[in-house]
Amino acid sequence: MTDTTFLEYPVLVAALYRFAPVADTSALSERLIALCGEEVRGTLLVAHEGINGTIAGPHDAIKRVVDGIYAEPGFDRLELKYSGANEMPFYRMKVRIKKEIVTMGLPNLDPVNGVGTYVKPQDWNALIADPDTVIIDTRNDYEFEIGTFKNAIQPNTKTFREFAEWFEKEGRALVTRDKPTKVAMFCTGGIRCEKSTAYLKSEGIAEVHHLEGGILKYLEEIPEPASLWDGECFVFDERVSVGHGLKLGEHTLCRACRMPVSAEGMKSARFVEGVSCDRCWDERGEERRAAYAERQRQIELAKERGIAHIGTDAKIAAEQARIRAAEEREHARAAAAAKQETSAKPEPTA
Repeated sequence: MTDTTFLEYPVLVAALYRFAPVADTSALSERLIALCGEEVRGTLLVAHEGINGTIAGPHDAIKRVVDGIYAEPGFDRLELKYSGANEMPFYRMKVRIKKEIVTMGLPNLDPVNGVGTYVKPQDWNALIADPDTVIIDTRNDYEFEIGTFKNAIQPNTKTFREFAEWFEKEGRALVTRDKPTKVAMFCTGGIRCEKSTAYLKSEGIAEVHHLEGGILKYLEEIPEPASLWDGECFVFDERVSVGHGLKLGEHTLCRACRMPVSAEGMKSARFVEGVSCDRCWDERGEERRAAYAERQRQIELAKERGIAHIGTDAKIAAEQARIRAAEEREHARAAAAAKQETSAKPEPTA
């Protein structure tokens, strides 16, 4: 069933995952595609270890998909978080088969039986306020930059695959002090912590905890006056970031490098909508920026004309345009043939 909290929004967004054995990933993928139909968009990843993804659509369509996943063997305890959006945050629907539903590069980890201790959002503040607790943000550097918990350690990773290497080089020394240390780990929705806590436990770290439901659940349930979260939380869709109560944040997305840009960053002379930002300006030359500028111009033209530029709607619009063009060509050929036939007729005699 869906959450009535977000009924005011026309689009319901569902972030979900579950580690459970999947024998036939192809068959499950086909069932998910059928469940999503034409109304639901987003991305679902399927692997032998489970399902992970975020989807959006009308409330009844999302309910249909979620109920269908619940009915799959082993997925009756789906980790699920809802939020709302005023517009569709995804351009298309993708169901992809992967080796891992969250890529850490350690396929032999057991995130079901080896996972750390879950800590509910209501108990998280007490844990991270304990001076004997080491707090680790398992997300990537650009996510950390726009918001995190105070005193959290960030491994400065570009991808989650780099986490284990960071732990071996630097992290182990941070969590193996002279006295017993508790480790508190967190991520966006909880899934990365399922693997990172299992990894630390496999490396002999005994007291490992993680925020159940991730930052999104914390922001949803903990009132802002009581919150220890500072900033916004990056999300991997067109909303870009959310704040307390899962309200839309103030960040936008640089269309060139796909990185978040703050309200302050948007004031920079190097920020050009759809073209560049401070982060990527020096990495791309004038030719690349010219190409991005032309793409942005086409997007804006499409908006002015009331047609989609990318995504499923764009495919439909392109097909409709192709049909119209074919019809116009056929009409032109018919008109030309009629004109030719008329000119070929002999002039009437007096």
